[in-house]
Amino acid sequence: MNSLKTELKYLFGSMKFEEKNAGEIHIEAGEDDFLRIIPALAEKKCILIDLFAVENFDSTKNIFLLYVFEKRGCSEVLILQRKVSMKTSSIATTFPSACWYEREITDGFGIEFTGAFDTRRLFLHEIYPQDFHPLRKSLVNKPMKMQESIPQTEEYKFKEMRGEGVYQIPVGPVHAGIIEPGHFRFSVIGETIFNLEVRMFWKHRGIEKLAENKKPQEVIALAEAISGDETIANSLAYCVAVEKICSVKIPPRALYLRTLFAEMERIYALLGDLAGMIIDVAYPAGASPLFILREEMLRWNERVSGSRFFKNALQIGGVKADVGNETLEELIQYLRAFSIRLKQAADQAVRFTSVFDRLEMAGVVKKELVDSLNLSGPLARASGAAADVRIDHPYGLYFKIAPHNFVLEQGDVLARFRVKVATIINSINIIQKIIREMPQGEITAAYTLKNGLALSLVESARGQNVHFVYIQKGAISRYKVRTASFCNWQAIEHAVLGNIIPDFPLINKSMNLSYAGTDM
Repeated sequence: MNSLKTELKYLFGSMKFEEKNAGEIHIEAGEDDFLRIIPALAEKKCILIDLFAVENFDSTKNIFLLYVFEKRGCSEVLILQRKVSMKTSSIATTFPSACWYEREITDGFGIEFTGAFDTRRLFLHEIYPQDFHPLRKSLVNKPMKMQESIPQTEEYKFKEMRGEGVYQIPVGPVHAGIIEPGHFRFSVIGETIFNLEVRMFWKHRGIEKLAENKKPQEVIALAEAISGDETIANSLAYCVAVEKICSVKIPPRALYLRTLFAEMERIYALLGDLAGMIIDVAYPAGASPLFILREEMLRWNERVSGSRFFKNALQIGGVKADVGNETLEELIQYLRAFSIRLKQAADQAVRFTSVFDRLEMAGVVKKELVDSLNLSGPLARASGAAADVRIDHPYGLYFKIAPHNFVLEQGDVLARFRVKVATIINSINIIQKIIREMPQGEITAAYTLKNGLALSLVESARGQNVHFVYIQKGAISRYKVRTASFCNWQAIEHAVLGNIIPDFPLINKSMNLSYAGTDM
C-alpha cells in the first residue's frame, strides 16, 4: 500500500506530523492552514470518514474538532485537529458527508457552522430546549425540561417538491412491525418517487455521554448495546482502541478467536439480509432455507461464546472464555455442508423470473456517491468500490488472513444480494482457515491502564465502523462511535429515485441499515 504521509506531506509544509498510534497521522492545524488544506484534500480524493468534537482535549476547556480522512490505497488515516470557538466554518460544500456530522456537533456541543447548507437539528428533536447541548462537560445532572408545545417556526422543515400531481407520503416514525422508529417523507407522482427525505434519531440513548467517567472495562457493555447485530464489531473496535492506548499485545489464540467471532457475526447478520430481501418480494418459500441457516448459526454462536449474539464475549486484552478444540472441529465439519446449502438456497431464491425482475435494476446506488457520502460495506462493493476495512486498514488477524473482495458494478438490489452471498462464502473460508491454524495458549493479556487517545476502524456486516476513545485520569473522557449505518442511510435517498413506492421496502431491506446504530 502507498503511504498517506508521503502522498500528502507536501500539502502541509512545515506543519508537525505526529503518529500517536500505528496508522494514525495527527496534525493540529491553525485556522488559515485548515482552510487551505480542506480543498487540497478534496482534490487529492481523500474521503471524510468521521468528524466529531472533543472538549478538554489539550488539558484546557477548549473544544477541538477532529476531522478523520482516508485515501484509497493507503493504510493510514489522517486526523486533523482544529481548535474552534462556538462559531466556525462548515466544510459540507466541499465534503457533503460532513453535513450530518456538523449538525450532530451543533446539537451535542452548541457549535454553529457558518456557510452550512443544512442547519436543522439532527438527534435533538424540537421538543428539546434550544440551549440544551448534552455532550458539554458542564452538563452534569442539570435539570432539563422538555418543551410542552412547539411554535410553528421551530418545527422541522422537510424539503418540499411542488408541482401538478405531486403528493407527499409520510411513513413512520412508528411502523407496523417491531422495527425501530424512522421517518420517511416521499414526494411522488402516481407511484414514482421523485424525492425522499429520511429523518432518524427518534430514540437517542446518550451512549457516548453514558461512557464518560466510566472505567474502560465498564464501557464494553455500552459498545455491545450500540446495535444488536453488531455486538462483536463494536465491542472489538472499542477494545482495539483501548488496547492501542495501553500498548496491549493480544495473545495469538485470542486474536484467532476474536476473528472467528467477527466472521460468525458477519454470516448470521448477512443471512438475515438475504432472507429479508426475498420475503419483501413475497417469496417466503425461498427465504425459509436462508432463515434456517441463520438460526443454525445463532445456535453455533451460543456454543462457541455462550450467547447467540456474542454478548460478554470480549474483554480488553483478549476474550472472556476459550473454545474447546472439539467444538471447533465440529464447527468446521458443519460449515462444509453449510456452503453447499447456502449456494443452493441463494440460487433457488433468484431463479424465478418474478423474483429476479424485482431485484434487478431496483434501488441503484451510483458509484460516484460512494466516496462523497463515505458509503461502505456490501453497499459500496455492489456499486463498484472495493471498500473493506479488513483490507484497507488491517487489524488483528486480518494482517495475516485477508478476505477476498467481491465487487460488482450494477449497484442494484440484485448486486447487493450477490455481494452478500459472496461475503458469507468468503467468511466461511476465513473461519475454516482460522480453525485449521488455531494456536494454543493464553486467551487474554494483562495490561496497565494508561491515558491517551486512539482511533480504531473495523468492518462490520454493514461496513466501516469507527470508534474513538480518549482516556484521562484512568477514565473515559470521550467516546465517539460512528457506524456504517450513519453514512449508508444517506444513500437510500438517492437509491429510490425513479423507483415506485412498493419497491421501497425491498430497497430498504437490501441495505438493512441499523436505526439504533445511527442514533447513539
